[in-house]
Amino acid sequence: MNRLAREPLVHFLLLGALLFGAYSALNRKDAAPPEDIVVTNGRIETLAAAFAKVWQRPPTEAELKTLIDGYVKEEILSREAKKLGLDQDDTVIRRRLQQKMEFIGQDLAMSGEPTEAELSEFLAAHPDLFALEQRFDFRQVFLNPERRGDRLDADAAALLESLRRDPAADLAEVGDPLLLPQEFADEPRRSVEAQFGVEFAAALARSETGGWSGPIRSSYGAHLVEIRHRTEGRLPALDEVRDQVKRELLNARRVETNQKFLDALLARYHVTIRRDPAAANSR
Repeated sequence: MNRLAREPLVHFLLLGALLFGAYSALNRKDAAPPEDIVVTNGRIETLAAAFAKVWQRPPTEAELKTLIDGYVKEEILSREAKKLGLDQDDTVIRRRLQQKMEFIGQDLAMSGEPTEAELSEFLAAHPDLFALEQRFDFRQVFLNPERRGDRLDADAAALLESLRRDPAADLAEVGDPLLLPQEFADEPRRSVEAQFGVEFAAALARSETGGWSGPIRSSYGAHLVEIRHRTEGRLPALDEVRDQVKRELLNARRVETNQKFLDALLARYHVTIRRDPAAANSR
């Protein structure tokens, strides 16, 4: 019996019988009466609008007929697929349905424009999202520890004294080579941190402006720095970041509403998770 079940000819015959049975069921004389498919005027307008959005013109009568025929075909096949259970346990379909439900929650979140008071409150409650960060105008001279060795501190002190005596000195003629620029203008603190390291940026924030100081350590070595100007970070006024605040507030509403929507749906279900610890440990 097992050998017979493995024969390809048997599989072919079974498949043929299944297809013949399905064809007979669809074409038997006592089949159920046809179902109604009603293509409303609203549906036709929707199809035409979708066409116009893509092609930047309304469809011709022939094109509109093709759109309607396509919709009818889609409706027929989708109904028959559901009857056969083809929509069950399909990951793509399940995810699409999940997206549609989430869109419903998003529509609820977007039901009203935020007021001035709501925008101001959101800005004040989330300074980390909107704060204007610290910025620096500075020059730096690099001293390579590998090249300087034990002379690093002495060389740094001597060069610092020289730069203080001659602020107009050509920086290209002093210090050691480094791939980073020697001059930075209106550089955001995060950019300084990315290029030189967090400790270097913190030292710039503490240092006085208007003269050479250092050495300041970075991930490369030691630097002498001249901070010409420093713009302190601040929380902007609402008018400066209105669009950004509105965008973030609506997104926060969307997330909150979706969660409440899901929680309300979860309350209607009893969830049971059956998991075999032995099977989990065997993996």
